[in-house]
Amino acid sequence: MAVTDEAIEKIKGMIVSGALRPGDRLPKESELAADLGLSRNSLREAVRALALIRILDVRQGDGTYVTSLDPQLLLEALSFVVDFHRDDTVLEFLAVRRILEPAATAAACTRIEDARIDALQAQLDALGPAPSVEELVASDLEFHRGIVQASGNSVLCSLLDGLSGPTTRARVWRGLTQEDAVSRTLHEHRMILAALRDRDAEAARSWATVHIASVEQWLRSTLRAANPLPSSHS
Repeated sequence: MAVTDEAIEKIKGMIVSGALRPGDRLPKESELAADLGLSRNSLREAVRALALIRILDVRQGDGTYVTSLDPQLLLEALSFVVDFHRDDTVLEFLAVRRILEPAATAAACTRIEDARIDALQAQLDALGPAPSVEELVASDLEFHRGIVQASGNSVLCSLLDGLSGPTTRARVWRGLTQEDAVSRTLHEHRMILAALRDRDAEAARSWATVHIASVEQWLRSTLRAANPLPSSHS
């Protein structure tokens, strides 16, 4: 494994230094292995690993290329990793969202166009006062994606996209089991939109924080109820 790690570092070094640029084709395997002082086997393993995380693209019969290195593409690997989560790990994803999403929402305040706000408002109105949990969660994903895209930061957008997947099940679960979850979510969305319309970055940040923290608090208390701590008397 250490030899493969060394091979990965050497290829990454070529990309970072600019010796290999996005879209470039890698030299033939035998040449590259000789240049880097690696065995062809360790080079092959390194290429396979870098292809998994979308840094390299192996095209059968055509060679291996550096991908576009676009943030969206690279962060697809994050989505793949976070799909293999446990319920208690979801709390950690929500905690990261609670750090990033309010910042993105505040950043969107000065950049989001009125037409985008109107579209988000229309989407919210179309849900009505009592949507199904599935409709609400699907709308929630689109709602936050629309706002984060307006922040103008493609890396932040891709990161939050990757992080929202694992928390979807928690939000459906909450909607089915917590009495006022649907009405509370709709109210929080309206308050976020009102803050964006007023160009009030701090209010937008605060409501986005409350919105994510409420799911986080519910999940923490639910997991605690499902797995109570052992009594100190036992």
